[in-house]
Amino acid sequence: MDPAYPTSLAALHFPSSEQQSISQTLSALRRSALSIPNRLTSIVTDAAFVAEVAAHYRLPLIANERCGSWYIPPDQKTGSVYFKSTDGHTGVWDFSFRRLNLQVLSVAREFGGCIIVDSTRRGKLMPDALSKTIPIWAAVLNRALFPNEPAYHAVQFPPNFLPASEESQIERRIDGFVKSLEDLNLNLPTLTTQLSRPIRLAWANRAYFHPTTLLTNPAEYNLLVLCSASQRIHGAEVSAGGYIQGAGDDAESWALGLTPPLFWEHRAAILATEEEKLPGLIAQLVTQSQGQSGTASGKDGHPGKAVLIAPTRNLYLGVAGDFPPSDDGGEEGFDVVVDCNAAPSLPAFRLHLGCGPLKLGSRDLRKNLPRVRDFIRPCLAADPPAKVLVVCESGRDLSVGALLAILCLFYDDDGDIGKQLIRQRLAWITLCKPDANPSRSTLQSVNAFLMERPDY
Repeated sequence: MDPAYPTSLAALHFPSSEQQSISQTLSALRRSALSIPNRLTSIVTDAAFVAEVAAHYRLPLIANERCGSWYIPPDQKTGSVYFKSTDGHTGVWDFSFRRLNLQVLSVAREFGGCIIVDSTRRGKLMPDALSKTIPIWAAVLNRALFPNEPAYHAVQFPPNFLPASEESQIERRIDGFVKSLEDLNLNLPTLTTQLSRPIRLAWANRAYFHPTTLLTNPAEYNLLVLCSASQRIHGAEVSAGGYIQGAGDDAESWALGLTPPLFWEHRAAILATEEEKLPGLIAQLVTQSQGQSGTASGKDGHPGKAVLIAPTRNLYLGVAGDFPPSDDGGEEGFDVVVDCNAAPSLPAFRLHLGCGPLKLGSRDLRKNLPRVRDFIRPCLAADPPAKVLVVCESGRDLSVGALLAILCLFYDDDGDIGKQLIRQRLAWITLCKPDANPSRSTLQSVNAFLMERPDY
């Protein structure tokens, strides 16, 4: 008998409770496959494909935030958009009025189009943002801005991707979105001039370029290429040899504070660092970056700039760190400042709301909007009206909510408050500051404050 085989029950070996179970082992393997080095090397691989797409179409690259920025080196990135996959989910099929993304129009006109870069997780060819959200958006703009060019009014879909029934249901919603866009009372002729030609869509991914016969700078349309950066992986991460589809997605859960600009700036050093030493290097780079931005005069080392929200002449948005208070509590160039995050204090020319971060901050904003109303009312009643700056830590969320409330309270001739008015005023903001991106919680706080007040 082979001595390698057990000859009795006592000789059999069973794993002890201290040893890993199969599920624990698989979990460990998955964590290893999803390591930071694997993510970053996957991003570099996908960025090479994006560069190929850019060379093929000879069009500028625009990131669909937040995932898309990982795949574009900063010196090759022309701008950003915010098309959400959730707006394209089955049964949702929405046109976002808080993310109009009209900053694309001038870029498309200047270059004849652009390439919008995004990615998606394992198993999908492209995200819903590229297959449905942007096609909905493009159809709405084509119908609203070019009503006499019906050849571009149909929703453009990727080939053989969606069921015919879903395409039909999406198509039936477009006219309603067009009516809602027209109700915002935007200057549509000006937007038509900014875009100059209708939008034509194309798709670029690892499976195909479609259509293959499109010209990149024709006289009759602007070409928007929707690029899904990552290779489609059907199996588990451990089966892909270290490659991770959609590696740039959900960076808050894995990047340890690393940002796309910081990664591309220090790419060689980061990729050459051993995995166990990588968290320390990233922490060092993040700390250095924060120190440099703290000593600079504005974000990313550039002078801070406030954005005027037209058609007003005296309401501005900005990032709090770009406008520190002066000794007298005011700010050079502005009569009054509303700071959504700074701790409450007594300066006469600054209102500090002390709002917390994220959803907590949105709830804090709701409680503080009466203070904003009471503080701003006499400022705008002055002759001439005060020049007002509203800031928060990002310059895109709480400050947008506070300024939206001010617009609705004090810049309506009829005094009627309703959701349509709120949409119109939010459109003022997003036209002037395209990266304004108030959270749903922030908008709910503003809506609740405006709707329930008996007077102001």
